[in-house]
Order: sequence, then C-alpha cells, then structure tokens
Amino acid sequence: MKYGKLGALGVGALLVFAACSSTATQAPAASTAPGGSSAASTAPGGSSAAAGSPGAWCVGGTVKIGTELPMSGGETANGVPTANGVKLLIAQVNAAGGVAGCKLDINVQDDALNGVHDPQTGAKNMQTLVADASVMGEVGPFNSGVAEAEIPISNGAGLLMCSPANTANAVTQPPGGDTYRATNPTKISYIRTATPDSIQGPSAADYLYKDLGKTSVYIIDDTETFGVGVGDTFEAEFKKLGGTVVKRDSAPKSTTDYTPLFTAAAALNPQGVYLAGTTPTGMGLALKQGRTVSGMETIPFVGPDGVADLGPGGTQGATITIAGAAAANVYGTVGAAHDLTDNTFVPAYTKMFGGAPGAYSAAAYACAQIIVASLTHAATTATDLASAREGVRAYAVSSANTFTTALGSLSFDKYGDNVHPFISFYKVDMTLQGGKGDWTFVKQESFTDPNAP
Repeated sequence: MKYGKLGALGVGALLVFAACSSTATQAPAASTAPGGSSAASTAPGGSSAAAGSPGAWCVGGTVKIGTELPMSGGETANGVPTANGVKLLIAQVNAAGGVAGCKLDINVQDDALNGVHDPQTGAKNMQTLVADASVMGEVGPFNSGVAEAEIPISNGAGLLMCSPANTANAVTQPPGGDTYRATNPTKISYIRTATPDSIQGPSAADYLYKDLGKTSVYIIDDTETFGVGVGDTFEAEFKKLGGTVVKRDSAPKSTTDYTPLFTAAAALNPQGVYLAGTTPTGMGLALKQGRTVSGMETIPFVGPDGVADLGPGGTQGATITIAGAAAANVYGTVGAAHDLTDNTFVPAYTKMFGGAPGAYSAAAYACAQIIVASLTHAATTATDLASAREGVRAYAVSSANTFTTALGSLSFDKYGDNVHPFISFYKVDMTLQGGKGDWTFVKQESFTDPNAP
C-alpha cells in the first residue's frame, strides 16, 4: 500500500509522499448518496431516508448498531465520547424516519476490565453482538489489541465491524491481517476510518524533528500491539530523518514506577520523548513521573492518539487529568480529521451531550453513517435479518462504494483501510479550562492512496 501525503513528509519504504501543501477538508457543495450520485434529500446516514412500513425482514420494526468500546474506569475518556458519536447518529436517523421504515437502537458493550481495555472481554462482547440477530453492524473497538481478538469472530459470522480508532497495521495489512479473517478470507468484515500507524508514527516523528526541531528522542512503549507498532514506525522514520534514538524501553501496564527508566534515559540527554502507547496502559503515569526527573521537566513529550484523547483536565481517565501540570508541553497525533465536512456535527454533539466531542467521536459517527447507508441499500433486497446483515457487510467493504460522512467522502481498499486518511496534531495548553488544561488543535494533514478507486 502506498500513500501520498498532501504535505512534506517521508515515511520509509511503505509510504511515498508527494511534495504539496497540507490541505483541510472542505464541505461539499451538495450532498451525495453512497456511490457518489446526487441525492436531493439525505438523512444523516448519507443516503435518502426510506419511510413507510418496515419490510418483513425487519422483525419488530427495530434493528441495531452495536458498539464495542472501553466504557468504564480509566478508559472512560476514550470510549464514552466515541460511543456518543454513534448515539447522536442514531437519534438523528430516527428523527428523520429511520432506515427503510425501521427504527434504530443500540447494543452497547464495554471491553474494559478493571478499568482497562481487555481483549478477552472484547471477544466475549463480540460473541454477544454476533448472537443478536438484529445487530446490523458494529462500531469499534477502540484498541487494536482488542481488534485482534474480535476480528476472527466477526469474520466468521459475517458481522461488519467499523473501527473509528484502531491504527495498528497488523489488523488489516498482510501478513498479519490475513490471519484474522482465516474463516472467510474472501469476505472482509472489518473496515476502519482511522489512519494506520504506518502513517501516524512517522507523522509524529516528522513533527518532532522538523516542526519542533528536536534531533534526539527517548521512546517508551507499553508492550501492547498498538504501542509497539506505533513506536516502531515512529522510530524508523525518526532515524531516517537523521535523528537519534538515545534509548528505547518497554514497560507493561502493570508498571507503577517509571522513574528509574526516565532517570537512565535522561543521562543520555534526549531532546524529546515519545510515549508509544495509551494513557490507560501507563503512558499517563509515565508522563507524570517522567517530568519529575532532572532534564525531563520541560522537553516536549509526544504521544499517539492513545495519549491525545482530547479530554480536558478534570475528565475521568484523561491524560491531562492523570498527568496534571506535567501535561504542559505535550503534543499528540490523532488518526482522524479535525476539519469536518459536516459543520453541524460539533454543535449537535455539544447540544446532546453537554460537552465537546472526543478524539474519535466524529469518526464513530462516520462509521455509523456507513452502516446506515449500507443498510439502506441492503434493505431493498433483504428477506430476513441475516440477509440484511450480509448486505450491510458486502456493501460497506466494497471498494466500488463511496460514503458521504462527517469526515468527508470515504471508501476502503481491499484490506478495509480508508483510502483518504488524515492525521491531526494537537498540543496541551494548561491555561485553558480555568487552569485545568485542554488540548488545542495545531494542524491537519491529509493523505491519499494513488491506487484508490
């Protein structure tokens, strides 16, 4: 897979980037239905809402979108705002008349165990969603390690998964991705709107080296699929740019004292730190403790979306809440667009939930839009819930189809990856929220796949 960045960034053998200026998404002049055709009147799902009586396939007049996300404990800042994006879309679609005469409902699953995402809990939840015949598609999971446990189950059952946040290369791209869909290798059931780590890690390396002007870095990862993967791609690109990785450590989420690791790294005088992992798996605590070490007090710390949760200070489980004053001079990347084509999303979200969206709220909303648009199409030929579910899967994963979403026009390659991914950059400003701190937007970069349909 080759990607061309609309900006100036090189990311090694996997990625080829064109030298153009970064661009932000713009609202389209007219709404389009899936496939790119004009639609005179569209529902929030991105296609014309079909009113009237439900078909015989819609048992009880209600079908569901499932969510499988970490919803409790330290994961609250990640999962709850993401699930809220789905809830908003469901409310809007129902207000517009539903889908093919059917009302939408939600089946909410929580993969947090003792406050931290857990792959086996996620696998059990996926079994629950698969067993609920009225679930037409699922939004999630949030964490790539959970996806590895869930994709084989959804692939075996033919239930569409759309992740707004998974970024590990291995869950889609060969050779790893092939192992997760072994049951039905020709029937992809997993797509993601999020940008993979083959782009996210190098983007952060480019930002630290070029934008912040730092030529040496200490990397610490959380030993998990996501953390190790994004750390690897960050490291490779930073070295390619001419930077020096003074040291790299791996510390599991059971770690309670990161101070010795940072003390040893500080002796090597790094100009920056890359936190390769998520706040719930220790990176928030690592940030807080790392700042207490001489030489680490003010240098930039950079993290991927597992750190840049966009939760303001005071939000349960948020990076800024855990790190406190140590969050100053922290930067982060998010594998999704900040500049949305739908300028109604943020006001609608804020009105419904009383606060700003999270890092992946809009991406989850887009996943739900894709499911609704696919269901609208599938309903024209469905004879029962099973055929409707299969119709949703087949339509969503087809590279021939393009979906109008809050993120812009989306389509997916043969592996299930979004062919028009984005990276958004943020920085913590501790003067915001009455001194509690919040994330501020810095810039957005877009990417294109030259082989996209």
